[in-house]
This record gives sequence, C-alpha cells and structure tokens, in this order.
Amino acid sequence: MVNTLPTPQNLIADTWMAASWEEYTLLADHPTNQAGRCYYDQGWMRIEMSALGPLHGRENSIVSTLVVLFITLKNIRGAELTNTTFRKIGIRDCQPDIAFYLGSAFRLPALDNAPVNVDEFGAPQLAIEIASTSLSDDLGRKRLLYERLGVQEYWVVDVAVAEVFAFEVADGGSKQIRDSQVLPGLPIALIEEALQRSQTQEDGEINRWLLQVFNG
Repeated sequence: MVNTLPTPQNLIADTWMAASWEEYTLLADHPTNQAGRCYYDQGWMRIEMSALGPLHGRENSIVSTLVVLFITLKNIRGAELTNTTFRKIGIRDCQPDIAFYLGSAFRLPALDNAPVNVDEFGAPQLAIEIASTSLSDDLGRKRLLYERLGVQEYWVVDVAVAEVFAFEVADGGSKQIRDSQVLPGLPIALIEEALQRSQTQEDGEINRWLLQVFNG
C-alpha cells in the first residue's frame, strides 16, 4: 500500500509556519513527528522537535506535584492531564506540558488517545508550559493561543531562573498575577521557591516542606 501522507521535508521545526488545518493535521500525525509537540492557531502551525533534558523533566514534575498536593489538601476537585492535545477542530490545537481541569463543573474526557475536543469538554482551567528553549514563544504567541482556547489561567515556567509567569485570562485578554485565581490561596512565589529548592533538594524533602506549608 502506498503511503500518501506528506513527508515533513519542508517543515521548519520550532517556528510558526503558515498552514491549513488539513496540512497541519497530516504533519502532526506523521510518524516522524510523533515525538514532537504540536500547536495550531488560525492558519499557523508550530511543531517543536527540541530534545527535552532532565532540567525540563524535573521542573515539570515539581510543578505537577505541587498542584496535585495543593488540590488534594485543599479539597479542590481536579484532574491532571500531562502532554495532552486539546483541539478546537479546524481552528486551534495545543499540547501544554501540564493541564488541569478544576472545580465542580468539569466533565472528564474519555480515557482514550484522541485529542480532547474543547467544544465538548471545554478548555482546561489551568494550562502550564515548562519553558527550556521556547520562553519567548510561550510568553507570546502561545499565550494568545491559550487565551483564544478559553483557559482561565496560564503559567509559563522559566526553568533557567526558576521564575513563573502566571496570567489570568479574562475579557479576551490576559494579565499577569502573583496569586493563582483558579487555585485560591496559592501564591506564585511558593511555586518559585519549590523550583529553587529542587536545585539542591530531593523530591521527598520538597514534598515534606510543601505539606508543612499547606497544612500550616
């Protein structure tokens, strides 16, 4: 059988390129791009193929664990989805490093490997990008993508300096915040301190410290 899928020979990775939805989905689903992270917003696509090292992986884990501990101890209903595609068919597509559905109203998507249809399940309340090589894009064009997708809060973690840029999304735009609005009582400074501690402390030590803080 002849493979009719286009080969990504003309793809320029880690940059935005003009493309139709059909061109994007064929490239995003191409076997050679399965390790990539794919984004699409109203006629423009970006496929990131940069290798991710232990710094990215560790900071991802620290942020994920912190949020899970917080919602558990504060009795906040929530569900985490890691490296999951959220899709508004024909218009936009994204794969945040971490995403959380939060609150009493959300409905969990089906547990399969299909992209989450945001027209059916809504956008996650919180989307998080761990920026190791893509900081300017995470703060720029991706921020616009997540605003348009309908998330309520968007975090960008700059792993190079353990800094978190958090944005509340409302009224068609976003503004920087220093206290989470979707996780009331969680200061952004606490996330940054956890990231700083991760440079010298192992996970158990950080988690015990977080438990003391959250139970204080």
